[in-house]
Amino acid sequence: MLYVGVDFGGTKIEAAALSAEGAFLARHREANPGNYAAALKVVCNLIARVESEAKQADPSLANRIATIGVGAPGSVSPKTGVMRNANSVWLNGKTFREDLESALRRPVKLANDANCLALSEAIDGAAKGHTNVFAIIVGTGCGGGIVINHHLIEGANGLAGEWGHIPLPWPSAEELSAPQCWCGLRGCLETWVSGTGFARDFQAVTGRAQKGEEIIAAMRAGDPEAEAAFDRLMDRLGRGMAIIVNTLDPDAFVFGGGLSNVKEIYERLPGKIRPYVFSDTWRADLFPAKWGDSSGVRGAAYLWKQGGL
Repeated sequence: MLYVGVDFGGTKIEAAALSAEGAFLARHREANPGNYAAALKVVCNLIARVESEAKQADPSLANRIATIGVGAPGSVSPKTGVMRNANSVWLNGKTFREDLESALRRPVKLANDANCLALSEAIDGAAKGHTNVFAIIVGTGCGGGIVINHHLIEGANGLAGEWGHIPLPWPSAEELSAPQCWCGLRGCLETWVSGTGFARDFQAVTGRAQKGEEIIAAMRAGDPEAEAAFDRLMDRLGRGMAIIVNTLDPDAFVFGGGLSNVKEIYERLPGKIRPYVFSDTWRADLFPAKWGDSSGVRGAAYLWKQGGL
């Protein structure tokens, strides 16, 4: 088999061809042009390029027709069939999957980018060997994905894993005055635990405007205000994860996005989650994504492989 995956990001589009064993046979990326028609052309050209190069690298694949999977921001509405909730807003309202199928003249599977990370890491990444995997992406925003027995769980309405838009659980009195989310509601978890939410909270408390990575550096240097901000972040993230534990009880959490590179989260989060878990005992493994920023393109390719292991 020859699997081709596309990671459709806000600033870049990447395509990769993988062997049946998951080895990269070809891989290329281009800047996202930022408009729909041009982006469709970039995707199609990248797919043709990696498919051709993969077949040159492995002549036994010469007569194979590659499967195509795409990871994209947002998701497809089961009601209308068009894209929704994409932060690349010019994708919203478009029949993205159908337009790709028409251009490529073959079936295309499409999933949310957080779901692709979850699938990649469950199949042959950090959570390989685990049954119930919840992936968390914390960067500019906050997303999630669920994989059980190597099957991506998308839900009846394509909303499974959208934990960034649940309200912050067990809010303190100070947290009741919640910020407004871009989705139109107030108090969504994303407004508290994303990189932008972390920086907003730090500035609200200290009056200092700093980026998330700068706050982490200050914490490591012994800044008490940065340490307190990071502790608030861990507590809020722990409460959000406890909701997932009480609902799905995953045996592994995998982290992607900028926060996944902060080693302190793996040390501190278990103690922040446990008090909110409805059980006398709780244990799960917490991992950074093994494949890093390659997880998206690998998971997109694996949309055709899920459940077949």
